Amino acid sequence: MNINWKKNTALFLAGQALSLFGTMVVQYAITWHITLKTQSGSMMTLFTIAGFLPMFFISPFAGVWADRFNRKYIINIADGTVAFVSLLAAVSIMAGIDNTAILLLCAVIRSLGQGVQMPAVGAFIPDIVPQEQLTRINGFQSSIQSFITLTAPVISGAMMTFAPLETLFFLDIITAIIGISIVLFFVKAPEKEKLIPNATGQESTAYFHDLKEGMKYIRKHGYVLRIIIFSAIFLFFFSPAALLTPLQVARNFGSDVWRLSAIEIAFSIGMMAGGILIGVWGGFKNRIYTMALSCALCGLLAAGLGLAPHFAPYLVIMAILGVLLPLWNAPSMVLLQTTVEAAFMGRVLSVFTMVSGAMMPLGMVVFGPVADLISIDILLIGTGIVVALLCIPMITNKTLLEAGRAHLQNGGTLPAA
Repeated sequence: MNINWKKNTALFLAGQALSLFGTMVVQYAITWHITLKTQSGSMMTLFTIAGFLPMFFISPFAGVWADRFNRKYIINIADGTVAFVSLLAAVSIMAGIDNTAILLLCAVIRSLGQGVQMPAVGAFIPDIVPQEQLTRINGFQSSIQSFITLTAPVISGAMMTFAPLETLFFLDIITAIIGISIVLFFVKAPEKEKLIPNATGQESTAYFHDLKEGMKYIRKHGYVLRIIIFSAIFLFFFSPAALLTPLQVARNFGSDVWRLSAIEIAFSIGMMAGGILIGVWGGFKNRIYTMALSCALCGLLAAGLGLAPHFAPYLVIMAILGVLLPLWNAPSMVLLQTTVEAAFMGRVLSVFTMVSGAMMPLGMVVFGPVADLISIDILLIGTGIVVALLCIPMITNKTLLEAGRAHLQNGGTLPAA
């Protein structure tokens, strides 16, 4: 491990944060531009699909690339591709071609870039961070991302009041160039093998073979499969608390814009605090207990959203939920980062990212229409109880508990289960 790992990691997180900031500012600007220009719910649905489905489908292949090639280069190529598309969009708008199709294409490319970049970043962090520090670093990264999520829409809205859309595209380009330069020239990482050795020790050149090997690895190592399954269930049933609360607030407390902004700000500030908490504390020694605690409390508080009589306690619950969510996200990621073999890290994390990313939209497909048939209060109480009860099979699952204990004992890869 690089003796200057703290400086190395700080540079990497700074480069990623700067690039993410530019991307988020432009993402909000595109969304609002399409909303104001078309005022079409169907177009917003199409834009949402364009921003999600490409990431979902490319993630498994991205995991193979993260295991085959230099992860630092993959991260930069994904960043650079998105920046190049932003440049093309800016030039098109400056030339008078303000076509919604161009912005939809941008959404598709951005989604593809995110689908490639996320598994590579998740697999790259263990290359530069000591195992015993991974929980803290992932916690701090969560706080940084939450801070960006909090500030990006504010800055994007402010810039849109006095600058045209193409100017914001150039902001994305500039931040991407700086971020890429930092990661490329200043972040040091060990060299990786270019190709994945197959079971016979020979180099494999078939992507689908590598995908199959990755899925076999997940099935063979029971704790990996269980982490993915529990994360999927958690996020699916937590989706009403994450996505239907603005509608609940409008129905229960009034449709004032400040109320909707307040719950977003409260949750984002809570996420920042939660990231710092897990970064400083590190969680319980067995990370499964940290995840189970988060699961139980998130479920109870989600149910509490359905019982809150006034807006003030509702806002407090939203903030505490934000604090608790990193206590699930960071340990689950770290447990995989510290136990999965390096040769399979990208593929495992790509499946984890793909499944996790799909659950909340899938939850909305199910619970969104239900919210028009029954009270959102009742829906949140019911799904919250399910989330809370999920902690019971987690803390009684021997495979998961052994995964936590084995990591503590040997700090390395677990045997097949």
